[in-house]
Amino acid sequence: SILTRHSSTPRVESRAWSIQWFVIRSSENNSISVMGEQTQTLTLIKTPSSSPSNPSQPPPKKSRIHSSNASPQTSTAITTTTATATATAEAKYSAQPVKTLSCDCEVDVAIEHLKRWDPKLVPIIEAHEPPVFNNFDPPFLALAKGILYQQITHKAGTTIYNRFVSLCGGEARVCPIAVLALTPPQLLQIGVSARKASFLHDLANKYRTGILSDSKIVSMEDRALVSLITMVKGFGALSVHMFMIFTLHRPDVLPFNDVNVRKGVQILYGLEQLPRPSQLEALCKRWRPYRSVASWYMWRLVEAEAGGGLPKQFQPQEVLLLEDGSANSG
Repeated sequence: SILTRHSSTPRVESRAWSIQWFVIRSSENNSISVMGEQTQTLTLIKTPSSSPSNPSQPPPKKSRIHSSNASPQTSTAITTTTATATATAEAKYSAQPVKTLSCDCEVDVAIEHLKRWDPKLVPIIEAHEPPVFNNFDPPFLALAKGILYQQITHKAGTTIYNRFVSLCGGEARVCPIAVLALTPPQLLQIGVSARKASFLHDLANKYRTGILSDSKIVSMEDRALVSLITMVKGFGALSVHMFMIFTLHRPDVLPFNDVNVRKGVQILYGLEQLPRPSQLEALCKRWRPYRSVASWYMWRLVEAEAGGGLPKQFQPQEVLLLEDGSANSG
């Protein structure tokens, strides 16, 4: 029989496994088992194989998933899947479309929100033109570009990127298949290190196997997206945060590992010490749901301080850092 789910049945909570597992029905006892390196007991509802349900019939019996050593002779595999360590990435897609910062007037809405909820931001906001989010590269292209630009100057990155695009046959042809067709010697010849070549191939392979895709990336919830892309070699949380802000235009990203965002928060609130990444969440909670825009202004604030151009109205004051990490300017 086939397992189905009805609105009247209890919801079953799914969990992620970083293993390949098999759901098997034993022909001897009609039980359902999971085989793999690691198993976990779950409860599923087994629907009777009879046609229309009869209210007078007893409720369906529960079948319990358990570890099993059932042999192929007495068992039949009914489904196979490979789960990733991403908190069930497929189930983490956002059900509601995300309103990005490239939508009409969304940056203006963000700025008004920030000025209202954190008046300390007003001087630095008024000293700069609003940010513009106009990079619309496809996710795969943007991620590949991010790898090529890592840890080199922008000028050198642009030169290597242009050679890479030519090797693929143009930007429109930069795709997983084209990247996998490039050998490490070919990439080395245009200035791509062996390490970065392995990063590019790992990214392309995750697209080829379906772990990643442009459509998944665009629709996935923020936390799940960070978990998924950091599985790609060469991508840490900070790289993913930059990708989310400047390519996906996500509005509520806080790059807590970025030293200049931390430095900007220190200047803004007059903190004696650079706040730790773990403290930043509480310090910046009033910026939600527009922490991406506020982070952009933190970069401008640090630039202004380095160039001696802090707004005259901006006067850092002594702020107490509370136990929960929040700032008290009282």
